[in-house]
Amino acid sequence: MLIDTYGRVATDLRVSLTDRCNLRCTYCMPEEGLQWLAKPDLLTDDEIVRLVRIAVTDLGVTEVRFTGGEPLLRPGLVGLVERCAALTPRPRLSLTTNGIGLGRTAEALKAAGLDRVNVSLDTLRPEVFATLTRRKRHQDVLDGLAAAHAAGLTPVKVNAVLMPGLNDDEAPDLLAWAVRHDYELRFIEQMPLDAQHGWKRDGMITAQAILTSLRTRFDLTPEAEDERGAAPAERWIVDGGPARVGVIASVTRPFCAACDRTRLTADGQIRTCLFAREESDLRGALRSGAPDAEIARLWRLATTTKKAGSGLDDPAFLQPQRPMSAIGG
Repeated sequence: MLIDTYGRVATDLRVSLTDRCNLRCTYCMPEEGLQWLAKPDLLTDDEIVRLVRIAVTDLGVTEVRFTGGEPLLRPGLVGLVERCAALTPRPRLSLTTNGIGLGRTAEALKAAGLDRVNVSLDTLRPEVFATLTRRKRHQDVLDGLAAAHAAGLTPVKVNAVLMPGLNDDEAPDLLAWAVRHDYELRFIEQMPLDAQHGWKRDGMITAQAILTSLRTRFDLTPEAEDERGAAPAERWIVDGGPARVGVIASVTRPFCAACDRTRLTADGQIRTCLFAREESDLRGALRSGAPDAEIARLWRLATTTKKAGSGLDDPAFLQPQRPMSAIGG
């Protein structure tokens, strides 16, 4: 088991497959100037599968989510999914993606064993999408969402970040659209993980503001507390159901006490929290010939360094040096 000093057990593994992305979202990275990881620094397919196998068979992990950067940019992704789906016990497999390229890969990913997807989409307006992402790929994301739903990668979850002056008026429209298409919408408070370190607490759209906006058009009933478990999203039943909408209030209503996640970066570092400033190296142990038992021991040891909370409410909080694209969301 991966148990920290506060008694939390990590059963959910987030695996970053690359730090590269084909969008340049303003809340994540600058338009240019980021230095990408060199190919020799990235974990190989065999190394990723080995670490996932150790996590599943020796450390009690039951869910694996592939992230990035943009994981669809990883060559051989379908094969990676297939190999992880063949593990015993079989973990539940999901993917967080910007949706570009999902239109042509959704069926293959489903056939390989992927269970579901989370797709990032912050706006229904193509021109706002272009401003937020610095790319004109809005229709590609919509096509990817439709392909994922048709392939059975359900529930299809849509992640949206609202930004002041750009899309902060779109919450009700996004929810109406998601309900119509049978997607589960989740709003995420903007977090201090941008490469340019431009995040300002007083400039973000809070969970409370999002809910106030949604209630101008919808009746929202809180989901029973015991249904949430360790999930990061608080969920509400929309107009009596069955549709749900979630809000991930990482900044204003942190959920650290129930956190069950451990993170593996694309270059083989263990992170105990998105906001951690320390990492533990597994790649070095892998490449020096360490046996599985030693890898598991190092992973357990890294887990004991997990802090009680993210520290976002501490006036002395310092943003991680690594941007979200390198950490894996």
